[in-house]
Amino acid sequence: MDEQENMEAVMGLIMYGGNAKSDAMEAIAAAKKGDFELADQKLKDADSSLSQAHESQTGMLTKEAQGEHMNVTLLAVHSQDHLMTAIAFKDLATEIIDLYRRLDEK
Repeated sequence: MDEQENMEAVMGLIMYGGNAKSDAMEAIAAAKKGDFELADQKLKDADSSLSQAHESQTGMLTKEAQGEHMNVTLLAVHSQDHLMTAIAFKDLATEIIDLYRRLDEK
């Protein structure tokens, strides 16, 4: 994997992970206000960003499996950490929104 491809993949993970985390946070804020339609849309947006991040990650893993090794830099490690945090945050947001939904029904 050349340096340009490496940087694009790493930045893709950071960008899409960040977008997913932001969407999940906006989903929680919407649910807190009782706007569950917006909360659901924001969760879908977060899923879309995570899907794009996974595509980037899969490309990196495929090249690695084909013998095209990438240099593991601090930025590459950070991008993986960013993605995993976004996934965990989105999962937690889903649970928090479910709690707000239950409270709203009472």
